[in-house]
Amino acid sequence: MMAQLVRFYQPEAGVRIGLVQGEQVRDVTAIAGSVAGWLRSTAGRVPAAIDELIARAESAPVACAVADLGAPGGGRPGWLAPVDSQEVWAAGVTYRRSREARQEEAVDGGDIYARVYSAGRPELFFKAPGGKVVGPLGEVGIRADSAWNVPEPELALALNPALEVIGVTIGNDVSSRDIEGENPLYLPQAKIYEASCALGPGILLGAHDDWPQVTIALRIERGGQTLFAGQVRTDQIQRSLAELVAYLGRSNTYPDGAVLLTGTGVVPPAEFTLARGDIVRIAIDGIGELVNPVKVV
Repeated sequence: MMAQLVRFYQPEAGVRIGLVQGEQVRDVTAIAGSVAGWLRSTAGRVPAAIDELIARAESAPVACAVADLGAPGGGRPGWLAPVDSQEVWAAGVTYRRSREARQEEAVDGGDIYARVYSAGRPELFFKAPGGKVVGPLGEVGIRADSAWNVPEPELALALNPALEVIGVTIGNDVSSRDIEGENPLYLPQAKIYEASCALGPGILLGAHDDWPQVTIALRIERGGQTLFAGQVRTDQIQRSLAELVAYLGRSNTYPDGAVLLTGTGVVPPAEFTLARGDIVRIAIDGIGELVNPVKVV
């Protein structure tokens, strides 16, 4: 049975851990404790841990219907990002289209991006601490000092402390293309800032040794009109899942687990930039849709 692990807020109970099955959200906080706690319990036994959680969730109370979950805040149940204390990392230039886009934006021609695309070592960078990740319907941020901001729709791997994949979710790695294009050393400023990362709606549970073959679709709306739409298949990722995860674990540990964004293959045209009030919609087969309005930070 397919199930998604989610975090949500209930006004009378606070932050809760849920398991979405069908149209219902079952409250499994008493079973899982926290995302970090449950991830730690899965090390070395991912399929069994998932089966146990699903089985025990059958007797857990129904918290609400999925349709009842709204934007964070307010007096109703609301979505939260499906992470708590996990670090979020990201891989770059994993699709050919991403390499081409980075070369187009770079003022020096972007030879560095051509080289990393085919290099033995992949590009990996820290994106956000779990506490700063935006959830479904929360506002993602674009930098006030940037004139060229874009969403980057990505498949995200949820990993336990043993760096075993326990599931996948949808990620948005919002980026300031003009800042990174001016100088690659500015990448942290282009990538790591307030509300620059969104995840959700939940973690579709399941062990993976290779890429799930799914379509990642992006749609950007402004004033009710679609400004851009595009999609890509994960079979276009140039590196293997095992390779990216292995490099993530080199000389580093993740006691509470981690999330790895795996790169983007959908790039809006050079004349496009996000603006306050835009709506970013990212859909992936089987996971659902991550929807976020845009704010300036």
